[in-house]
Amino acid sequence: QVHLVESGGGLVQPGGSLRLSCAASQITFSIYNMGWYRQAPGKQRELVAVISSGGNTNYADSVKGRFTISRDNAKNTVTLQMNSLKPEDTALYYCNGRGAIREYWGQGTQVTVSS
Repeated sequence: QVHLVESGGGLVQPGGSLRLSCAASQITFSIYNMGWYRQAPGKQRELVAVISSGGNTNYADSVKGRFTISRDNAKNTVTLQMNSLKPEDTALYYCNGRGAIREYWGQGTQVTVSS
């Protein structure tokens, strides 16, 4: 059974940083495009950042210059480094793995930015 397990969420003050990690198991991680999505209360889930199997990255305009996505194929992990966090970044953050046929989601990790 495929598992995507997120970690690293929490409560942080505005301007602070958090590092989210997603550990994948039971998939050929290196061939999957990996991404982070988020969903705030009352809003639709939205793309935050993606990294392709080849290492190409793409970011939502709202996080460009503040967030960095990276992957470690040897450890089957994808990481989202979040800096200069804002209250509007508060959401449940989900890890996503998308292959040619299948797509998988993690359970989510909560990020709350508040003073």
